[in-house]
Amino acid sequence: MSLLDVKNVKKIYTTRFGGSQVQALRDVTFSVEPREYVAIMGESGSGKTTLLNILASLDKPTGGKVYLKGRDLSTIRDREMAAFRRQNLGFVFQDFNLLDTFSLEDNIYLPLVLAGKKHEEMSKKLMPIAETLGITALLKKFPYEVSGGQKQRTAVARALITSPQLILADEPTGALDSRASDDLLELFTKINQEGQTILMVTHSVKAASHAKRVLFIKDGEVFHQLYRGNMTNEEMYQRIAETLTVLSTGGDR
Repeated sequence: MSLLDVKNVKKIYTTRFGGSQVQALRDVTFSVEPREYVAIMGESGSGKTTLLNILASLDKPTGGKVYLKGRDLSTIRDREMAAFRRQNLGFVFQDFNLLDTFSLEDNIYLPLVLAGKKHEEMSKKLMPIAETLGITALLKKFPYEVSGGQKQRTAVARALITSPQLILADEPTGALDSRASDDLLELFTKINQEGQTILMVTHSVKAASHAKRVLFIKDGEVFHQLYRGNMTNEEMYQRIAETLTVLSTGGDR
């Protein structure tokens, strides 16, 4: 069974005074299998951020359905949604979303604190993750005391500590320099190889070239998809760049 099923999802926004409508998503259908690493690409305004918000249950589709492990997200009550997200989804944001008044350790613990977990259990879960991400020595520091790359590793640790079904990453390399971006992408590859399913929205061809599959969104629909197969990162990069050129020039699927 697929981990994530997106079926005929549509999203229409009505302007403030109801004068006109904007269709952000027209008919999006795709699935994500367990242990996959999928990137979503598209030009600004193509609908990819809207799609990510719907997958994260931060927004609701106008039509269609989203299923996570067979569960229809539209059937989850509002008062249960926060707990559902904590238990099933991990989030990695472009701007890190760390609390400056919390240490890195406390930022990572936050989802478990909200879930009512005990400190001993939280510490036991944190240490192997921190070691894998190379941030063990930084845990007592505050976000303003570390680099952007270290902040993003902290955000990844926070996403992983709940053992989520799916990590949703929104432009995770967008605020990083090239070296920190490379480090993060290697990290994503590693945690995916260890079994974590990842879905990433990105403008970066380099970031997408690390994924196993790339979905291209155009005018609110899945325009094309590209599978890695046996391609190297360099070959994947070239194929993605070629597809984006076709996308921007109005080519056929």
